[in-house]
Amino acid sequence: MFYQLQLKIIHLPVLMALASSTQLAIAEEKKVNASADSSSLAELPQVNVQSTTTTPSYQPLTTKTAAKIEAPLRDIPQTVNVITQAIIQDQGAQSLQDALRNVPGIGFSNGDGQRDQVNIRGFSAISDQFVDGFRDDALYFRDLSNVEEIEVLKGPAAVLYGRGSSGGIINRITKKPLDKAIGSLTATVGSYDFYRVEADVNQPLGDAAAFRIIGAKQDSHGFREEDFVKREFIAPSLSLNLSDATKLTFQLEHLDDKRLNDFGVPAINGRPVSVSRKTYYGSSNGEKDDYVQSRMTAGTAVLEHGFNDDVKIRNAFRAYEYDLDRNNTVAVRVLPSANSQVTRRYSTVQRQEDGYFNQTDLTIKAKGLGLDHSLLFGVEIGRQIKDNQNGNFANPGNVSLYDPVLPRSQRTGFAATADTSGISETKGFYAQDLVTLSKNWKALIGARYDIFDQEAKNRLNNTKLSRVDKEISPRAGLVYQPNDFVSLYGSYTKSFQPSQENFTLAANNAEIAPEETTNYEVGAKMDFLDGNLSTMISLFRLERTNIKSADPAAPTVLLPVGEQRTDGLELSAAGKLADGWDVTAGYAYMDAEITDSPSTVTSVFGPTATAKKFAIEGNRPSLTPRHSANVWLSHRLGNGFGLGGGAVFVGDQYASVSNEVKLPGYVRFDASAYYETKHYDVKLTLNNIFDREYFISAHGGADLYNTYGSPRSALLSLKLKY
Repeated sequence: MFYQLQLKIIHLPVLMALASSTQLAIAEEKKVNASADSSSLAELPQVNVQSTTTTPSYQPLTTKTAAKIEAPLRDIPQTVNVITQAIIQDQGAQSLQDALRNVPGIGFSNGDGQRDQVNIRGFSAISDQFVDGFRDDALYFRDLSNVEEIEVLKGPAAVLYGRGSSGGIINRITKKPLDKAIGSLTATVGSYDFYRVEADVNQPLGDAAAFRIIGAKQDSHGFREEDFVKREFIAPSLSLNLSDATKLTFQLEHLDDKRLNDFGVPAINGRPVSVSRKTYYGSSNGEKDDYVQSRMTAGTAVLEHGFNDDVKIRNAFRAYEYDLDRNNTVAVRVLPSANSQVTRRYSTVQRQEDGYFNQTDLTIKAKGLGLDHSLLFGVEIGRQIKDNQNGNFANPGNVSLYDPVLPRSQRTGFAATADTSGISETKGFYAQDLVTLSKNWKALIGARYDIFDQEAKNRLNNTKLSRVDKEISPRAGLVYQPNDFVSLYGSYTKSFQPSQENFTLAANNAEIAPEETTNYEVGAKMDFLDGNLSTMISLFRLERTNIKSADPAAPTVLLPVGEQRTDGLELSAAGKLADGWDVTAGYAYMDAEITDSPSTVTSVFGPTATAKKFAIEGNRPSLTPRHSANVWLSHRLGNGFGLGGGAVFVGDQYASVSNEVKLPGYVRFDASAYYETKHYDVKLTLNNIFDREYFISAHGGADLYNTYGSPRSALLSLKLKY
């Protein structure tokens, strides 16, 4: 939760309005001269157009995620939030969580202190991370240095992306090689010993190739005791124009991220415990004992060929390898008394993953039955192998809840608790039509058929489980556009969540059919201020059925009888208010409820023998604030100077489905000031200006892991560029 000042200004072409008006004047002169002497034609004078630096845009006009082809946002009958590069840079976003604060309807999870994880519209999106349309569900923290923009498609997306996606998906669009030479070096320093360097160099290689390399290195600490982050990232890429109609792009990336595996602070009396924000409950040597190290390596190859302007084919292949070494000392129980104690556990998680995905997409623009069609036909195949080993070390002992004195956690007395291997194979076939029915009406319809083959091995008891799910995921939407500035829409989408969606098959879920999520949505997308400000409003009902719920009579047995629903309203706006003034804003209201479940959860407070049990039916889902909002306003003053500022509001939310621990709502204010020139930029960012004490996230599945938001902090950045 660090915020970096990075300075990047994007150079766009030209005073097109000036060029256009000049050409109109010339044309008018030609008409006059032609009337006077039809044999004498006015000669067009040379028009010299010079480039100028203009403001990067907060306003997205198209999406690459919603239809898997680049399409106008106004034509998509579904909510799509786009975080542009301009927003990322102006806010100095340092993490995916920083960037996603601009998206209404999202709740943050601490992800076991090891990964990016959010809830979307009340549902966990732990496995709904994508990069350039490929599934990227490994459990790690992503780096933003290679990200051009982030698109969040709300609601089920299985029609194009397969399993998962109850509340939506998050798709990162990466930076690609360009046809012009650019380069930048950014150094950032900040509060709590924050140090980070980024480099981005792009070089054309003649007329038919370009090479780009992006790198980042970070060495920082934080406001929490024992906190640290050590990160290295590199991403080279190469594009080759094999012909006028064929392009081949290669991308590689490697990330090595090591940091404190911090689970936050426990709770008591229905609230996170009131202690100093720096208070830590793990080992006294966190860097040696309580660390999580993730290594992620991935390679992508994309071949694109256009047969003509209307028929194109694209084949994309991505392979990855991921390794996780996680060690943590965490609270497992709070014993309230005159001298409240926290019972702890010292454990380790080791994960090794590798896999690949191959996607072939054929796009066709055609006329049929008097209608214009943008057709997409696609095939996806993939295979993932995920190995996991868990275990506990000797009991690290209790500590005081209010004033913990931390001993070293000892790696002795190890006992394995899990040793599994899961293999998932995907075969998906999809078709979609974005059809123009008339001048004012458009429709988006599609379906995908998935064969999802799951296999799991348990090495502790030498058992093997398997199942195959065959599912159809439909989508249908209708758009009415009375003019160029208004789109009204309604849509229906559906997705499925198999037992091995996130983690390995188990004996109690291997025979259970996938859960299902259905979304009904109506909304409007409207442009104001001559099209410079885009707004969206949507009303939706999102419902998940057949949720696996524990049988009260046999808690180890799961029953597919649970249901959860979110009824909601979302508003958003992005664009230009006036010359030099840019804004992004959003609001979400979510009425979420577990509408049907026989399951109960056991309290983690007090002695185990007398622990309370809570029925979860009727409860609010975890990490789902009823109200949330965000706003960021930037003003470029001229002569390179600029200011930005905004606020984030999050209403109260529950740490878990027990609803026993509530995280209070909060408002946080941030600001930035910057000076931009042709060859260098300087930026100062202030986060949490009024030093508000708040909790930004929790675990989502437990009540004892609540994460403080960062205190007031500052970041100063210098960017050199050419």
